[in-house]
Amino acid sequence: MESKSFHKQWGAEYVAADTVRFRLWASGQENVTLRLAGEEIPMQPAGEGWFEHQATGVAPGTEYQYLLADGMAVPDPASRAQKADVNGPSRVIDPTRYRWRHANWSGRPWEEAVVYEMHIGTFTPEGTFRAAIEKLPYLAELGITMLEVLPVSQFGGNRGWGYDGVLLYAPHSAYGTPDDFKAFVDAAHGHGLSVVLDIVLNHFGPEGNYLPALSPDFFHKDRMTPWGAGIAYDVAATRDYIIDAPLYWLQEFHLDGLRFDAIDQI
Repeated sequence: MESKSFHKQWGAEYVAADTVRFRLWASGQENVTLRLAGEEIPMQPAGEGWFEHQATGVAPGTEYQYLLADGMAVPDPASRAQKADVNGPSRVIDPTRYRWRHANWSGRPWEEAVVYEMHIGTFTPEGTFRAAIEKLPYLAELGITMLEVLPVSQFGGNRGWGYDGVLLYAPHSAYGTPDDFKAFVDAAHGHGLSVVLDIVLNHFGPEGNYLPALSPDFFHKDRMTPWGAGIAYDVAATRDYIIDAPLYWLQEFHLDGLRFDAIDQI
């Protein structure tokens, strides 16, 4: 069974076989240019700070960035995957390409939960989704029934706890691709293991957060938190970005649930 695509309000989304809609909220910019596979394309204003461009002939894996008026190149805040680090190019992803082996998984009763908290980066010497798959039989034999995976959204550097993510929709590139994470969840379900993901929505890490340059209105400068200016949840575009994140992870990765960290700060 192929994957279903969760269409986010922000980001690069396939709208046809080889056609991608690029959509960015950049209320702090007068113009934005899309750099797509080395070509620079002016994006069209779409009202209320939104910029859009629809491109054809875009293959999965194509690299892209946004160029700001001062020439700075930034990743897509709604990137589904990064080429490498949090500051570099994003990649166009076709989420429908993965074929689920255990698509009929319906989860386990909560009263059976025996939880194992897993940090992908330290669970194996390789620190990847694919390497973690090889260890799942051991956890199942041990009596574990639920894996609680620490945050996997892309953060600065290769290794860390994951609580300083800045690209909330992109699995951390050092761990693997979106399809690698799907394969991990799929394999876990095959061993009778539920998968719950820790997710952080109330702040961004210190490296790779370009939202203040794109849209200063994303944050409330007069409401400070331990991590900086508070997120402006009362702004429609901000709200779309934050609300789409848990729905995206749940639906597109067939997760059994989410654990919201530091929810009291939202």
